[in-house]
Order: sequence, then structure tokens, then C-alpha cells
Amino acid sequence: MNKYVVVYRSKYGATKKYALMLKEELSCEIYDAADYKKIPFERYSYVIFAGAVYAGGMAGLDILRKVYKNIRHKKVIILCVGASPYDEKAIEEVKAHNLKEDLRGIPFFYARGAWNEGRMTFKDRILCGILQKVIARQEAASLEPWMEELLRSKGRICDWTDKKNLLPLLEYIK
Repeated sequence: MNKYVVVYRSKYGATKKYALMLKEELSCEIYDAADYKKIPFERYSYVIFAGAVYAGGMAGLDILRKVYKNIRHKKVIILCVGASPYDEKAIEEVKAHNLKEDLRGIPFFYARGAWNEGRMTFKDRILCGILQKVIARQEAASLEPWMEELLRSKGRICDWTDKKNLLPLLEYIK
């Protein structure tokens, strides 16, 4: 029986990259969240749900909510992946926005992902462009770290995925 399983939802690839890193580190199986009905959860002690954060919402939590009543006795962990640098205040806001009711007490970890406007959907490019324009009009001194990074990333290809970003999660479970 394998101790760990990673269930991920990845839109642009960074979350899948972290799932593959966890697979290597933990010698575990990984599943795309779209295949959640095929996952033999009973085989695992730890269930790690990984998903990216988009406009404050976390991808894949809909699947976690569907299966949580059947796995609540397991050690469930959430890994959130985003383009912003780690910022405690922003992470707490993401948790407050996404972890309601039963999910509130689940351990939550953050790993920085990637940014590539060329791979974004048209809708995502437009939304990010609007947000960048709104932020660019604000006083520089009032910008939060994620806002500064969003402005710096415009037009660039950035990949911040790194195994070291998983260390807090790995230390927690080992």
C-alpha cells in the first residue's frame, strides 16, 4: 500500500510539475483531478490536493469537496500554486476565501508557479492585462508584493517552480 497520493488540477503546467516533483520525492502515484472517480483513495494514508490559484479561487477544490466526506479520516493536505511570491497576508486571504466549512482545518501549503502570457487563454490574458493596468495606476508605495510582481512579470516568461518550495509540505508529512 502506497502511503501518499497526489491529486492535481493544472491549467498551464506548474501544478503538474509540482505533482511530478512530489511523485519523485515520495514515490507516490499522481492523478489528474478530472480522473478523481478512478482514484482508489482507500489505499492511501495521505491525500495531497494540488491546484493553482486564479483570481483568489483555487482550481481543484470542487473535486476535494465532492470526495471529502469519504476521505475525511485520511490526512488531507492542500498545495496551492500561484505566480505571486509567498506573502503570508495573501495566503491567508486565499485560505479564507476557499477553505470553508469542513475544509477549514486542512493543512495548507503554497508553492510559487510560473507566468507565461503566451500560453494563457485569451480570457486570462485580457483579465491579467486589465488588472495590470489598474495596479499600474496606484501609488508604488501602496502596492502589495503580489501586485509589484504582477507588474514586473508583464511580457516576460517566468518559471519559479522549484523543489525547495515543497520543503514545508515535505517536512510536515515526514
